[in-house]
Amino acid sequence: MPGFLVARMEFREGRVFEAAIADLLAEPSDCIVNAANGGLSHGGGVAAQISDAAGPELDEECYRIVRKQGRIPVGEAVVTTAGELPFKGVIHAVGPRMGDGQEERKLVETMHSAFLRAHERGWRSISFPAVSSGLFHVPPALCARAYVVAVREFFEKFPDSTVKTMRLVLYKGPLVDAVKAEMVRAW
Repeated sequence: MPGFLVARMEFREGRVFEAAIADLLAEPSDCIVNAANGGLSHGGGVAAQISDAAGPELDEECYRIVRKQGRIPVGEAVVTTAGELPFKGVIHAVGPRMGDGQEERKLVETMHSAFLRAHERGWRSISFPAVSSGLFHVPPALCARAYVVAVREFFEKFPDSTVKTMRLVLYKGPLVDAVKAEMVRAW
């Protein structure tokens, strides 16, 4: 796997959760997650990078989804094409903003929704960025706990899932230390 491995957790049946400092767009995964807003607009950060690299097809599909079903609520995730990216799809997960209340539980639900979308499609691997930690200002320690809980709960609830590998793809910064500490503590 590319990038610098921060921490790794192994589960039954060969399932793995890794955190790495890497480039999300270069991940060798079936799908990636976009840390989305409810309108599926991609104005900045990782979302803009995904949109730019995928090309107009991704934005057009996002627009159609929102026009058809309205804004995507916090805790939910939808799938679009990956456009020009080398993935089977992009999962757009809408995490909570700091101040929404129950941010940790909502973030766990968001990640669970994203993982479930991959499971429903029979995908084997998923790479995701730090959902809710950037522009949404959810603190690193809270995010780290939510990511670990979400992965563990998903693997427990869906022991026969085709999803075998989950990778949290990070930039250098305070979230890296929080995730590493949480993964070591939880393990």
